[in-house]
Amino acid sequence: MLDGVNRRAFLRAGAVTSAILCSVPAWCGEAEDHPPTDPELLSEAKSSIERHRKSEVTVLAQNARGEPLSHVDVKIDQVTHETLFGCNLFSFARCTDPERENAYRDRFAALFNYCTLGFYWAAYESRRGKPDYDYTDRVLEWTKKQGITCKGHPLVWDHPAGSPDWLPEEPGQLASLVTGRVTDIVGRYRGRINFWDVVNEATHLPQRVNRTKMGAWGAALGPVSYTAEPLRVARAANPDATLLVNDYRTDPPYLELLTRLRQNGRALFDAIGIQSHMHGGAWPLHKLHQVCERYSKLGVPIHFTETTILSGELEEAPSTWGPSTAAKEATQAEQAAQFYTMLFAHPAVQAITWWDFSDYQAWQKAPAGLVRQDMSPKPVYERLRKLLKSEWWTSTILKTNEQGACTTRVFRGLHQVTVQGANHQISAGKLLVGRGKSNHIVLRL
Repeated sequence: MLDGVNRRAFLRAGAVTSAILCSVPAWCGEAEDHPPTDPELLSEAKSSIERHRKSEVTVLAQNARGEPLSHVDVKIDQVTHETLFGCNLFSFARCTDPERENAYRDRFAALFNYCTLGFYWAAYESRRGKPDYDYTDRVLEWTKKQGITCKGHPLVWDHPAGSPDWLPEEPGQLASLVTGRVTDIVGRYRGRINFWDVVNEATHLPQRVNRTKMGAWGAALGPVSYTAEPLRVARAANPDATLLVNDYRTDPPYLELLTRLRQNGRALFDAIGIQSHMHGGAWPLHKLHQVCERYSKLGVPIHFTETTILSGELEEAPSTWGPSTAAKEATQAEQAAQFYTMLFAHPAVQAITWWDFSDYQAWQKAPAGLVRQDMSPKPVYERLRKLLKSEWWTSTILKTNEQGACTTRVFRGLHQVTVQGANHQISAGKLLVGRGKSNHIVLRL
């Protein structure tokens, strides 16, 4: 199981052009003289993927005496991506029909190497002092077997889902409970969950969008203090964790908040969470490119944390959706493929998470899934599987040269490398291919 690329390694590799230590204006303007069109962006994506998502590897085949083996077969098979491709796993063990539950799990594991687990405070700890650790432990047991990396979402949120009724109103008591929750959960799952959406949607606190106890407390603190302290607490509970700030906004207030979240000149977070619920229609590709360029200037990886493209029509505002239709499913598949292609082509993007996996129990009951309510795959599922497990996946057989070596370019991630000699002898090993590494392996028969 891969835990992705940590912030420090990502920066050392030079994948993002500017360091967070630089002074970033309140609004990183997009004043391009000739901004690229959507067709131009798509046409450039293939070469960008080749440049930013692949690395050269060298395999050296030798006999038991360390002598080179020429003209023998070398097979390279990808095991998992370095890029985190995922979805929320909220319906795990929630299906009443065992057949549907099994289909949900099988299709999820066949596509993704990453998932989001829910830690919504109101449901996760509906009774004070009784968090639902048992359910999380069950999910983690399954994801470990599947080699799926997990992220927790969210630890601090002012929405009613993140503000239990039993919370006190007194600010000091509430702050103590928030600190205790972050410490307990992040510390308990250290090593099993190393990615966290620590604070969710802090930009709207001054507007008091959510009339909750968490909202009142956060509004009094202000977005910066409200966000900074949980990040410090989470860092103390797991210094190796990748900590995110997550928001649905991509406009100046979010960028300003992120630029102010620093301590001793360093960012308090490791990655930027950007939501992209497109219930009103898919974003134009030039907007997507613009968002990636804007936030890449902060010098840390970008995670698209909540991606939604629908396969049905809005029947009644604000959120009554019709069923998935064949025509809309075809459009959903095409739009999702372009969306993923653009993000995979951008070097700052480390993770892409779909929201939800199935129309069954989907947020707002919208036809947002990659599979239908009965878990049958939509065209978007098959389209993404073709991209993630075929077009952007390495599986090749090479021949060594006279020096017993062969070199090729592969998609970054974990690979199984196998050498087969003339007498059907086999030697195999694992090679983790990443940016800025030597990426070579020596196999002896």
